[in-house]
Amino acid sequence: MKTPLPPFALVIASAMGAFLPAVQAQEFPTKPVRIITPFPVGSGPEGVMRLVADKLSRAWGKPVFVENKPGGNGFIAIDTFKRGATDGHDLIQLDNVHLSAYPHLFKKLPYDAKADFEPLLPLFKTYFFFAVATDSKYKTVGDIVADAKANPGKLNYGSWSVGNPVHLGSALFESVTATEMQHVVYKETTMLYTGVANGELSFAMGTNATAGAMYRAGKVRYVGVAAPKRVVGFPNVPTVAEAGGPAGFEVSGWTAIAAPKGLPKAVADKIQHDIEKALAEPDVREKYASFAYEPFTLTREQFGQYIASESTRYGDIIRKAKVSLD
Repeated sequence: MKTPLPPFALVIASAMGAFLPAVQAQEFPTKPVRIITPFPVGSGPEGVMRLVADKLSRAWGKPVFVENKPGGNGFIAIDTFKRGATDGHDLIQLDNVHLSAYPHLFKKLPYDAKADFEPLLPLFKTYFFFAVATDSKYKTVGDIVADAKANPGKLNYGSWSVGNPVHLGSALFESVTATEMQHVVYKETTMLYTGVANGELSFAMGTNATAGAMYRAGKVRYVGVAAPKRVVGFPNVPTVAEAGGPAGFEVSGWTAIAAPKGLPKAVADKIQHDIEKALAEPDVREKYASFAYEPFTLTREQFGQYIASESTRYGDIIRKAKVSLD
């Protein structure tokens, strides 16, 4: 039979229990930190992540490195993360489809978006442009809508997979304009926007990080941006509504940093705070501007609510488009 602790011992034990997480936060990290990303080397999200990792390494006095695990809808990166450290020394970069869309798209997911991750904060938000070939007959988004209505099933748009933001955004565009178009899947983004430039596709949606190289080369034009207002750096590109498309049409992408579920709050708070400091630095903002990324500042609680609302929105889009994956 165990002897009950005297009252003063209970007080000390309680105080130590409350003190331990704070000590853990002060000492974190105690070894190198790995940030796993599903994005390939050289991509916009990965470039931002490496810049942030370098700043964290300097702030923490421990190596912080980015490990690329692209492919497989991000499942390879997620599997690596799930088998990693649970004390915050392994983090993961995810995007909106991983947290909000895939749970509605896949009948069986190799992860639980709510149970496996503790989203700490969003890194950035970006909006999608409507890209057409430079010599395309389409001068506005309204031109695309008019042609699609006149020729049901004849126009096509592309993306790099089923269920990514470009595909779902284009499916939403079909739905709100009451049109029918064909979805063409390319192996990767370079091929996709080359297909736009060559006239293989009527149009494709894309961020300036993915379609920007072809835009800067003069191979494609932006006829509209699916944003509530014009994007900084592109004052001459109208919103979809201004370009004759549906009012209020918005398609955005965002990436986030997540920790393992159950990470002590004090440690999670420290990681979040230090990443926020890194994101506020001028060279990070310059990197954002080069990709037409926007700062996306939310508290952890606000971000959780936003993810939930995005999940509801994507669920509606996916049901209307009748898209599902095994």
